[in-house]
Amino acid sequence: SYLVPEEYVVPGIAVWYASTCRQCPAGCGLHGRVREGRVLKLEGNPESPVNTGKLCQMGQAGLQAHYNPDRVRAPMARKDGKLVEITWDEAMELVGQNLGGKVAWLSDTISGHQALLLDRFLEKAGGGKHYVHEVVSNRIGLTAWSEMLGGVEPRLRIDKARVIVSLGADLVGTSESPVNYSRQYAEFRSSPRGILVQAEPKMSLTGANADLWLAVRPGTETVLALAIANTLATKHKKDVGMLPKSLQDLVLHRNINEDARVTGVSGQHIIRTTKWLSTHDNALVVAGHAADGQPHGHDVHVAAMIINVMLGSIGKTIEPVGKFPFPQLEPRRGGTKALVDLVAAIDGGEIDTLFVSGANPVYTASAALNLKEKLANVPFKVSLTMFPDETMGLADLVLPLSSPMEEWATTVPAVQGDEAIIAIQQPLMEPLYATTRSLGEILLGLLKKQGVDGLDAYDSYYAFIKDAVSTFPAEMTADGKGVTWESVLQKGFIAVRTGQQTFQPKLADLAINLPAENTEYPYHLIPSPRLGLWDGRHANIPWLQEAPDQISKVVWDSWAEMHPQTAKALGVKTGDNLRITSAQGAIDAKVYVYKGMHPEAIAVPLGQGHEAYGRYAEKRGTNPLAILAVDTESNSGEIAQYATRVKAERVGNKDSLVMMADGNDRQLGRKMVSTVTPDVFEMTEGEA
Repeated sequence: SYLVPEEYVVPGIAVWYASTCRQCPAGCGLHGRVREGRVLKLEGNPESPVNTGKLCQMGQAGLQAHYNPDRVRAPMARKDGKLVEITWDEAMELVGQNLGGKVAWLSDTISGHQALLLDRFLEKAGGGKHYVHEVVSNRIGLTAWSEMLGGVEPRLRIDKARVIVSLGADLVGTSESPVNYSRQYAEFRSSPRGILVQAEPKMSLTGANADLWLAVRPGTETVLALAIANTLATKHKKDVGMLPKSLQDLVLHRNINEDARVTGVSGQHIIRTTKWLSTHDNALVVAGHAADGQPHGHDVHVAAMIINVMLGSIGKTIEPVGKFPFPQLEPRRGGTKALVDLVAAIDGGEIDTLFVSGANPVYTASAALNLKEKLANVPFKVSLTMFPDETMGLADLVLPLSSPMEEWATTVPAVQGDEAIIAIQQPLMEPLYATTRSLGEILLGLLKKQGVDGLDAYDSYYAFIKDAVSTFPAEMTADGKGVTWESVLQKGFIAVRTGQQTFQPKLADLAINLPAENTEYPYHLIPSPRLGLWDGRHANIPWLQEAPDQISKVVWDSWAEMHPQTAKALGVKTGDNLRITSAQGAIDAKVYVYKGMHPEAIAVPLGQGHEAYGRYAEKRGTNPLAILAVDTESNSGEIAQYATRVKAERVGNKDSLVMMADGNDRQLGRKMVSTVTPDVFEMTEGEA
């Protein structure tokens, strides 16, 4: 607690401060409730256009990351094979001694003034390479859509759509902005109620909310999209004249019965989906994780765009994002290609000093990359981290990061709301450990040590951020009136004026590439992300470990989700121990039998299987990323995370799965739950 608190602080009375959530790249605004100098509760900032007052479970659990007992509390250096505590002066001196060679930096998604300083640091260090890594990302989609729309990023208007067909896009779950899309989804479901069709091999949170869920065979999403486009053109007379001749032929010359056989989706369901698209205005077709994870995920996005063009969705449910006026602050959005490129750089002897912040590549890399072994060839490795993760265990120098509740920063959200903003992050309390520093503070210190002009005037990162905000040009604010430091701290962000951009659609050719038969490894492995543990970064948060999975309701564990037909073929039941083997290795998990799966797929959730990461995460469950094949997507170079083939067999004795509710997910023919069509809903509830 403060020895001398601010004059407006009354003992026992909480004060709320505006800041920004950093639990995922979305950049939601938050309010922190502070009492006697300690932050006690987090809620969404109602003024933020990103999340409009809502906050997901990961954001709420940020408190447990902040107060986690396993935080790294002091700088450490490797001496005689062990990490021992040193001072910050010694740590910065060690960094300075190792900046003479080839420098690289691996981070998660980064934006704002931290990204600006990182660029300047790498430039000063001889043009070092920045690798941006995220396991849960939409890099394939962003690459494909940017190419097709003339380099302009689209803004998906879920709230304006009346029909959405999603090819594996978990919009309200593990999307780039879960709260933003969930808010839009609520408007989509309000009167007049929108219709959602979800096609994917493993039911996601979005799929569980769909009006029609389609278990599509993994790798055949492109065929399904083309079947829908064909039915729109032939049965509902939608024009294909705006498509290139090659795409017109691909759409028109199809057989729905053959497409149904290939995809596993019945012709009746294809026709039903197409009828919804053709009879409702403002349709939207998107692709996501399930489609992105295939070797030809780019083609799925092209096929989805064909339907959007045929339905006239461009400009209605797909709008151009305004041109952000400060490109130096824009988010550097990562993917899995970064790990492939990093390994290639290490093999080529291109890295002498590697900094790692916000990412844990030793955990997230497939064993096929041999990253752990290859890091031994990097002479000097620096880990900037809050927690003792797997990557820190191999570092030569550890720099302890402060919590987002303790630091100054700015963030540009990956997906903006109704207006573009630069979000401010202010400390909600004094640092728990005085020997931790923020990423911005470390970067500023490194730049000053390198003698970069103009930075000596700032004795702290706070001073740097305050100067940047206080001198923000008034003409660049959304209302043209400018901002003050106090107003930004109260509001939590700066609304900025964006430039106009227009789409220049240019559809690329696509080819149909179906997954080959594989008798040795007959099943497709789906390393499924989920809202909570995400990619494993939140596995050390007890609240999120004991938050039931949205589908299976399992807590504190890993499991292998499979269709009853698959379970019968393998001779297993829920709770049986299963060994899943790919060409890269094997993992063990308990079986969870569930109809929300395609029979040819086995899903294992991401997040567990840490070898290091604190007492709540270590030696718990299994990590499906470790056995992924390093097959890259044909256009973007991203790792095709859903392309790994596996075999499975029962091993050991049956064990129990800890679930929140061990009930029955079927009605057993008794029709206990009634359903109505959207049309009936509108007649009875639409005007209520």
